[in-house]
Amino acid sequence: MDTQSLQAFLAVADSGSFSRAGEQLHLTQPAVSKRIATLEDQINARLFDRIGRRVTLTEAGRILLPRARQILVMVDDSRRALVNLGGNVAGSLTLATSHHIGLHRLPPLLKAYTRKHQNVRLDLQFLDSEQAYQGVLDGELELAVVTLAPHPDPQLDVVAVWDDRMCFVCAHDHPLAGRGRLSLHELCAFDAVLPGPLTFTRTLIESRFAATGLELPVALSTNYLETLKMMTAIGLGWSLLPERLVAGELHELEVDHPPIHRSLGYLMHKSRTLSNAARAMLGLLEAARDEASRD
Repeated sequence: MDTQSLQAFLAVADSGSFSRAGEQLHLTQPAVSKRIATLEDQINARLFDRIGRRVTLTEAGRILLPRARQILVMVDDSRRALVNLGGNVAGSLTLATSHHIGLHRLPPLLKAYTRKHQNVRLDLQFLDSEQAYQGVLDGELELAVVTLAPHPDPQLDVVAVWDDRMCFVCAHDHPLAGRGRLSLHELCAFDAVLPGPLTFTRTLIESRFAATGLELPVALSTNYLETLKMMTAIGLGWSLLPERLVAGELHELEVDHPPIHRSLGYLMHKSRTLSNAARAMLGLLEAARDEASRD
């Protein structure tokens, strides 16, 4: 069972398409099909059903899928452990981050990192925190700097770096802006614009309202906080946004409720051998953590 065939198998399984898998792997579709056929011959089982344009995993494919991921992670770990012996900070680093953190927290770290470690090829991927979290769990990502899950998976090492205070905000001309101190119940009489329902941030917000028996009146949602800021600024509803996004452009509401904070930080798989390039990035993140704790 060779790693190239396993990579092709995972690419088809994840994309649901031989042509899209070929694009990801920079191969022609016939080349992908040949690798899958080789793998099917080796295990003497069909891995995909091809019905029309749909490609779905067979029972054998579903059984192989998690094992294929594990095999490739083990091979990658072994290669990384051998490279690490040299002590050089080089090679590639696959780092995932959310758009908000990538815009507002990481730039100074990335600038310092790329200047100091010019032999590292940085593969920076902008993903929703939840996607990055799953990517680290699946072994596809070495490191992620994201909004942390309320209840992290025990397979992960999760380290908080920054504390993000969330502010209740609305447009300056919104009806709520003219009121004094508000209760959560009063807020619920007006539409809200909030992160998507499956995000860690939305889960955190919902839990606070649910604890008082209230249901959030969400009119619109998106996972992009900059878009939420725009929708709030033009009066489509109140929102909860990180303090760094408010900056006088929105009206901060006084709400009779303890402050809501979310944790931003990094995560990695406990079973994964980190590259020297990743360890160098951890050093900068730890320095940022120390600096944030002093502020």
